[in-house]
Parts: sequence; C-alpha cells; structure tokens
Amino acid sequence: MIGIIGAMEQEVGALLEQMSDIRERKVGISLIREGTLWGKRVLLAQCGIGKVHAAMCAQAMLLNAPVELLLNIGVAGALTEKTGIAHCVIATSAVQHDMDTSPIGDPVGMISGINRVHLPCDEGAVARLKAACVRAGIPCVLGAIATGDRFVEREDEKRRLNALFGAEACDMEGAAIAQVAFEMGVPYAAYRCISDTLNGNGMEYALNAARAAAAGQTLLEVFLRQE
Repeated sequence: MIGIIGAMEQEVGALLEQMSDIRERKVGISLIREGTLWGKRVLLAQCGIGKVHAAMCAQAMLLNAPVELLLNIGVAGALTEKTGIAHCVIATSAVQHDMDTSPIGDPVGMISGINRVHLPCDEGAVARLKAACVRAGIPCVLGAIATGDRFVEREDEKRRLNALFGAEACDMEGAAIAQVAFEMGVPYAAYRCISDTLNGNGMEYALNAARAAAAGQTLLEVFLRQE
C-alpha cells in the first residue's frame, strides 16, 4: 500500500473524486482515507500546512497500516532557474533548512538524534517518478527538496538554500514526513510541482498553485498506473 500525503485541499481534492471503496479516519486536523485510486490501494491524506501537522499525519499512517512507500506530493517554490511553473522537482533527498544548531558546531540542517542533514529518498521510486514525468510530458529535475516552517519568497534566500543543500525546491512539509519515514524504516519519495519561480513571490504562487497542483495530480495518475 502507498501512503500519499499532501498539505492542502487543492493538492489532494481532485484525487478524492477518483477514489473508491473509501474508509476514513480522523487524526488531529488530518483526515486519512483508505481506498482504491487508479487500481491501487492507497492511503490519502491532507495533513495541513507545516512540519508538525505533516509529521503527525505521517506517523498516524505508518502506525495504522502496512505502508510500503510514503509519498509526499504537492506544490513548491523553485530555488534555481532550471524549473518553470508546473514543472516537477523529484526529490533525491529531503532537508530541513530551518534546523540549525550550527552555533555549537553542527552543519546547518543536521537533525539531532539521527545526525543527518539529507534524509534519503527511495531510489527505485525516484526512477519510477522520473519515468512517469517523461510519459506525462512534464519537465522535471532531480535534487534535494528543502523544508521549513515559513514561505520563502526572497531570491537571495532561495539561492542560499540551493548553495547550502543543493536543493531545487522548498516546501513546508516534505522533510518532516521524510524524517518520520526514515525513523520508522519505511521507504520515502516526494515530488513537488512548481508554483512560484526563483524570482517569484506570494502573488505568483497564488496565481499558479492550482495549475501546479493539477500537474502533480496528472503525474500521480501516470505513476500509479505504471506501478
């Protein structure tokens, strides 16, 4: 079974219309639905915005069902010029850019306890997501996705995240889900479709988030049908 998590209604709402045999379970503000989506048994949840909501939802999924792959989907901001609106970034790793104990000698982004900066993504899932992008005609790049509990708007900050972590996009949930998956021993993968570009802003996000989310939903359909 694949566990699929998006933060917002526009990232998962259209997927619910395609699901059948649905059973629901409420966890905090998250509503986790189990059902069939394009011929595959899945768990689908809208976790809410931010790392704490994302981690709560991911933990609930993994404690209550035999999840074989935890997949984070949605929209994100670009950190380089490589991607345009509705293009896709497939995560090769996840990092928490707002995790910072560097004043005591640690690398920026290192997660205490597991002592890692980059949380791994499942290589097989990455390859299948890339193949699905090709089939769907969605331009994509591979790279780290950086997560933090704020909307990153300034271009100089975006370039800093790219320089620090090799990240191609930034979001507000992915690396929290990745940390739960890592500590629970479950394979993790993620992709984000671009809603705002390197020199974009909140207004650009508002204008393009629905288009980016739709591209991500198309990609998910192709991915699940090829599984």
